Amino acid sequence: MLRSRFIGVGAALPSTVVGNAEIEDRLGVEPGWIEGRTGVRERRVVRADETLVDLAEGAARKALDVAGIDPATLDGIVVATTSAPYLFPSLACLLHARLGLAAQPAFDVAAACAGFPYALTVADQAIRAGDHRRVLVVGADCLSAYCDPTDRVTTALFGDGAGAVVLQAEAGDLPGAPGILASRLRALGSQWEMLYVPAGKRRVAELAAADADPWMRMRGQDVFRLAVEQLVALSREVLEVAGFTPDDVALIVPHQANVRIIRMMLAQLRIPEARACVNLDRCGNTSAASIPLALHDAVGQRRLHPGDLLLLNAVGGGMTAGAIVVRW
Repeated sequence: MLRSRFIGVGAALPSTVVGNAEIEDRLGVEPGWIEGRTGVRERRVVRADETLVDLAEGAARKALDVAGIDPATLDGIVVATTSAPYLFPSLACLLHARLGLAAQPAFDVAAACAGFPYALTVADQAIRAGDHRRVLVVGADCLSAYCDPTDRVTTALFGDGAGAVVLQAEAGDLPGAPGILASRLRALGSQWEMLYVPAGKRRVAELAAADADPWMRMRGQDVFRLAVEQLVALSREVLEVAGFTPDDVALIVPHQANVRIIRMMLAQLRIPEARACVNLDRCGNTSAASIPLALHDAVGQRRLHPGDLLLLNAVGGGMTAGAIVVRW
């Protein structure tokens, strides 16, 4: 039996930091309004001298360096994103070219903020099937550009970034062997209107002519309730499948959507906040990048040790959700 083991984690953030004061002034709200409602203090934003491809490459190369492997030894690339610069080619193919690869398969997975669990599951299944030995999985998004600058619901939340992991096939038939133990994915397509972004361009002149709303729109309270419900239910389900309970989790790395969502989920799962990795105060909601960015922080802070049980979970537009149990 094969398992997918994490052998490298990397991250990349834009150089431009946008603090709450700049956004609060634009929105006409009092100081502290954003942090009090979301937990976000600042976020990183892609500007003219950076691209999402740059971030994806930076995160990927760091993960590959940590893993100590050459990009040419990869068997495939899966990128979770909903903000690639082109409809096609995929961001994965652009990254493929940056890494100088030959013919390995590369493709994007679009599940919004739940994209990273979706992409991890796809890569894990390819490894378990024996088709691939090493897969690069990247979460990368720059959704700040999709937020209406005057919308209090979205513009305060979202930041940009990229995170990456390298998965490697290893024997997993021994008790306590490391790797991905179980994953569960879910979609609630009938709820798509809770959170969406129309396709199309967002240049001011074209917006005036098109007479259409091009921005991300989110029904905040509805998303809040559904997110907590799905994160709790799916986490319990995937832990049960793996043969564990929330008490066994050494560290939970949730999607960094909103600190109130995270706290309510933890309370219902009865997992202490000290066992959660949270970085949205510095990064905001980076969509598909949020889990690998937080995981990179956890590794850097030495919060994970061999044998620890790790829980990853996320909810995103679609609506989509995913949860994964990993033995570190």
